[in-house]
Parts: sequence; structure tokens; C-alpha cells
Amino acid sequence: MSGHGGRRSPAERDAITVEIGYALFSAAFAAGVTFCAVAGPVLLFELPPFVDRLILGAGLVSAAVLFVVRVVGVLWRFPRAAQPSQPGRTRPDS
Repeated sequence: MSGHGGRRSPAERDAITVEIGYALFSAAFAAGVTFCAVAGPVLLFELPPFVDRLILGAGLVSAAVLFVVRVVGVLWRFPRAAQPSQPGRTRPDS
């Protein structure tokens, strides 16, 4: 955050927006691939209805967990604005 009052510059806002978009898109893609990998056998093989529901549920749960983990992981690594160690000081070594 730059300036007084904690306002972000347009470039910082744009960077955050792009990072959020990347996190959501990559998480949705990874979750979709995971769901297809886990639930794919339901389409390929004739399985009992209970097993079908069990595999589909496992695919949904694993995809949802992966989605959340991916979004949190991407956004957690996003660099935050440097904060002074003491209020009122502008240089970290002062």
C-alpha cells in the first residue's frame, strides 16, 4: 500500500485482481481435472448404484478440497506490501 491513508495504487489493484483471477481459474481447472480423474470410472464401467454415488461423492469432495487449497495457496504466496516495522517510520532500518 502506498501513499497516505493506506490507499493502493491502480497498478497494485490490477495486480491483485489478476492474481485473484489466476487463483480462481487455475483452481477450477485443477478441480475439474481431479473430479474427472476420480469420477471417470463411473462413465467407463458398469458399477452398482451405491458405488456410483460413492465415487461421485469422493470426486466432488476431492475437487472441492483441491479448489480451496489451490486458491489459498496461490493467494497466500502473493506478495504483500511492505509495512514499516514501527508506525511513523518509513525505512525498515530506521
